[in-house]
Amino acid sequence: MTRSETGSRNLRGDILFGFAVAFAIYLAWVLRHVLLLLYVSALFAVVLKPLTCFIADLRIGRFRPFRKIGIFVLLLFVLGALATFGFLAIPPVARDLQSFAHDLPSRMPAIQNKLDRIPFVNSIDWDFLAARIEGAATQAATYIFFSIKDWAGTLADVAMALILTIYFSLEGEVAYRWVLSLVPIPARQRLDSALRRAEVRMEKWLLGQGSLMLILGIASTIVYSLLHVRYAYALGFLTGLLNIIPVVGAAVSIVIALLVAAIDSWGRVIGIAIFYGVYLNIENSFLIPRIMQSRVNLPGLAILSALLIGGAVAGVVGALVSVPTAALVAVLIDEYLVVKSSEK
Repeated sequence: MTRSETGSRNLRGDILFGFAVAFAIYLAWVLRHVLLLLYVSALFAVVLKPLTCFIADLRIGRFRPFRKIGIFVLLLFVLGALATFGFLAIPPVARDLQSFAHDLPSRMPAIQNKLDRIPFVNSIDWDFLAARIEGAATQAATYIFFSIKDWAGTLADVAMALILTIYFSLEGEVAYRWVLSLVPIPARQRLDSALRRAEVRMEKWLLGQGSLMLILGIASTIVYSLLHVRYAYALGFLTGLLNIIPVVGAAVSIVIALLVAAIDSWGRVIGIAIFYGVYLNIENSFLIPRIMQSRVNLPGLAILSALLIGGAVAGVVGALVSVPTAALVAVLIDEYLVVKSSEK
């Protein structure tokens, strides 16, 4: 074979390889939603592995009743806890809302008289304000009606992510070995070792996030109880639970707590606002860097940067998985990009 023929064949190979890479990038962009769903499900399967293993290893005498169904027991426990919370929290809230709606017409003159005593409020055109509120309510109802399809799609994504997480928990090791089989044998052991180290660090993220949720849940319950806010225990549980969603979870918790406190007293609203202002500063500047750094072995700056990048790339879901993803990236960078002193 002549040199020109060899060069021509190499050029054609390079062109085909370039087209293959471009097609793969295009396909990944088209399937980005599905790939994100698969990645999040696989990541949560890894993160939840210590809990499922703990449940699977529980013994009654010599018998391990949950050996093969640890993930299902964990799922039933979570769903049971949420159902219990709804059963205990929703009925009193529904009764109070019904009572409030029934008494609102008779209480409106007294409420308006109190508002008129506040400076600058007595100059408000209440008829105009009521018309604006009615218009806003109509627009909100219209938006909610037309967004039902989007909400249905979101719920379908959550259900699919839950199913995929279960499958990854049950068959993840098989899928992992298959992916490793695609890597050349000389590099396979090195990649496997790096991913195993990353797995340990990602599993510890759940302990760190659980600690943050527990701290906020207990602190908020104590503050709500001291301020005599309605549904203090239910609000505290909800506040701690929503803290698993960075930024958005805290914002939703603040809005719900302030609305409930506003029913009874503006002083309670001010107290809750002060509590959240102090707590969020402590959490962002002290708790998150310290707890997450000790769990996933990442600097505080890296953790905060990961939260910002994850939220910008994939919204709430991106922020939710940003820290364990940062742990995975850190291990891979340390393994393949960082030059060790012995290699200099």
